[in-house]
This record gives sequence, C-alpha cells and structure tokens, in this order.
Amino acid sequence: MTGLIIKAISGFYYVSVNDTVYECRARGSFRKEGASPLVGDVVDITADESLKGVIESIHPRKNSLIRPAVANLDKLFIVSSFVTPAPNTLIIDRLIALCHFYSITPVIVFNKSDLGDFTEFKEIYEKSGYKTIITSASKNEGIEDIKREIENCVCAFTGNSGVGKSSLLNVLFPTLNLQTGEVSDKLGRGRHTTRHTELFKHSYGGYVADTPGFSSLDSQLFTLEFKEQMVACFPDFEPFTHNCRFLDCAHIGESGCGVEAAVKAGELSKTRLDSYQSIFNELKDLKPYSKTKKR
Repeated sequence: MTGLIIKAISGFYYVSVNDTVYECRARGSFRKEGASPLVGDVVDITADESLKGVIESIHPRKNSLIRPAVANLDKLFIVSSFVTPAPNTLIIDRLIALCHFYSITPVIVFNKSDLGDFTEFKEIYEKSGYKTIITSASKNEGIEDIKREIENCVCAFTGNSGVGKSSLLNVLFPTLNLQTGEVSDKLGRGRHTTRHTELFKHSYGGYVADTPGFSSLDSQLFTLEFKEQMVACFPDFEPFTHNCRFLDCAHIGESGCGVEAAVKAGELSKTRLDSYQSIFNELKDLKPYSKTKKR
C-alpha cells in the first residue's frame, strides 16, 4: 500500500492510507543506506489486520529539511508580528532564500495587525513578487486569504516564537486544537509547546504541519551548495543583474552594479539587498573541506 507519513515518534511512523492510519517501523536497510523516513514522505508499506506495518520504500522527495524533520513541503508561511517580536526583514529574507533553495513557495504573513500598521513591510515583499497577507487572529482578518493559499498542498507555518503561528492555525482549523504558547513578557519571546512534527489533514484538500519550530534552519544556509546558488535564491534580483557592468558582479558594492541601481531607482527594496549582502558576508569565507595527511 502507498501512504503518507503524518507523524513520527521514537522510531514509530504513522502512515495514512485512505484515512486509515498504520503504525509502522522502518526496515533496517534505510539506516544502512544513511536514509530515514520523514514526516511528509510518501511511502510503500506492508501491514497486517492489527494496523501494524513496515515501511518498505520511500518515494522520491521534492525536498527535505533537517529541522523540523519534514519532507515534501509545498508552501512555507513565514509569520511575523508587529511587536514582541517586531518584524525582522533579515530573518524573513533568510527564510525566503531557503524556500527557493528547497523549492518551497514562500508566503509572507504579518500577524497581529490590530497592534500596528504593516503597510511598509507589505510593500517591500509585494514589490519583490511575494504573496503577502496581513492578518489578525483575534479579528479574523486575512484568514480567508490564507485558506485560499493552503488549498491542495502540504504547508507549514514558521517565524519567531510568539508571533501567533498556533493561534492562526487554531482560527483556520478550530477542530485541530493545536497547542499555543503565550508570549513571555520577561523573555520577549514565546515558549515552545509543540514536541514533534505532525501533519494534520484539513478540509481544503491538503495538510498543515504542526512543528517544534525551525530553530536550526539558519544552519542550513552554511553550505557550499547554498553559497553557490545564493543569487538564484533572490529571484527578484534577476531582472536587474543583466544591467551589471561586470558579468561576475556579486552585488556587494561593485561599480556599475545593476541591482544597486535598481535599489536607488526604487525598483527594488533596500532591505532585500541589505539582507543579501549580510548573508553573502557570512558565507564568503566558506570553503570546501579538505583533509590534510598527517606525517
């Protein structure tokens, strides 16, 4: 049978096949091959009448993340709130870049609109071509826009703790009763409440992931593969790179840079270039690892 892994806990994988859930173990051969099933994987299983089974094979993945350990995400909703914590364009842009790297569609969400005006932030990301939604879980604002975006896909919500991810999910899917963490006044951030990644089927033809956060997502930036593809992870730069004076322009202050000219002309938001240059400077000294023989 072919099904979808919707939860993984302590070596057990819960696989949904036509709305029947089987508790499965993975074959030892996966471990030998250095691969493990992930929540979101489409898998082939064998099972008995007691709904116990074994994962026999994993279908090819569209993408996979390290933490949260999840595969085949279609969309990532990047959520910020107006205060505690305030929107941080660098954090948002890092997540957007990783979405492009992993072939995930980013959707920008500014929550808690009752606390302030997000117009400036909305303009930044709409100018760069990203779907941007302003929401208020308490006022039910923007909820219908999110519902249209989650149709027929596997999606997840991320952002700093305390931005209201779980509160949004509870408004979208009240029957799920996902755990929520209140913002800590002392720490200025929320408490983690979710312990494992789980996919919940919803009435809009897809699944939403409840995850323990994307705390190590930044570490996934620090690879040579990402470094080599970084410009492509800022696709809003592409219309302007053809105007660069030098073919090897890195867009970090070179003379005749078409991207910098676009910023000066108001065609591209300055924060986007600032974020790109910040990430570039973090990665510029990253080199291939090489072993040296001991004498």
